[in-house]
Amino acid sequence: MKITWYGHSAFRIDSGKAKILIDPFLSGTPWREGGWEGPAEGVTHVLLTHGHNDHVGDTLAILKKTGAQLVANFEICMWLVGQGADGNRINPGNTGGTVDCGGFTTTFVQALHSSSFGGDKGTNTYLGNPLGLVLHFPDDKTVYHMGDSDIFSDMALINELHAPQVGIVPIGDRFTMGGAVAALACRRFFQFETVLPCHYASFPVIDQNADKFVEGMEGSGTKVLTPKPGGSVTV
Repeated sequence: MKITWYGHSAFRIDSGKAKILIDPFLSGTPWREGGWEGPAEGVTHVLLTHGHNDHVGDTLAILKKTGAQLVANFEICMWLVGQGADGNRINPGNTGGTVDCGGFTTTFVQALHSSSFGGDKGTNTYLGNPLGLVLHFPDDKTVYHMGDSDIFSDMALINELHAPQVGIVPIGDRFTMGGAVAALACRRFFQFETVLPCHYASFPVIDQNADKFVEGMEGSGTKVLTPKPGGSVTV
């Protein structure tokens, strides 16, 4: 499995025939050069954790160009159909549900956050519940992208039900848990083989490095990977 981080919460996961983009906020960002076209090459699925602008990002353009399947909560799927996405290429779900994506499954789990899309003059369109995503690949690792979330005790149930080996964990503070709390979540509730922190070093108001998280994970036995935006790792 190859995982590429594009900064903030945007990831690409390549496993077998599945070419997945998660929260593809790719264009017009100061932490990486280029638009969405390179990261979206050959993509088969776009997965969204929630409806905030910095997570929906370039989804609509990617869906129209690639014909990828959209996997998200019901409200996001239907809203994007209203914006011009193909209604035959959506795969909606909600908290606790699992959808078959062809080659892998996605289970929608709780996240403590909010979900809306900001428009002109301060308007916000409600877009359902924020979610974490658990991706099960039959011949590869299980990946848990926490979305934007704080720590919560039912993470223990997520581990019991899914036993993810790879965690993608928000650490930037202010809008999600900070690095020290994120490390506590990983150590207390999971037995990750590998974790990749995210949602940091993007906007000035959140933490600019992963130091608190890396320090908190010392001695845990979990490999912490911190690629630069655009960097890839194999797990």
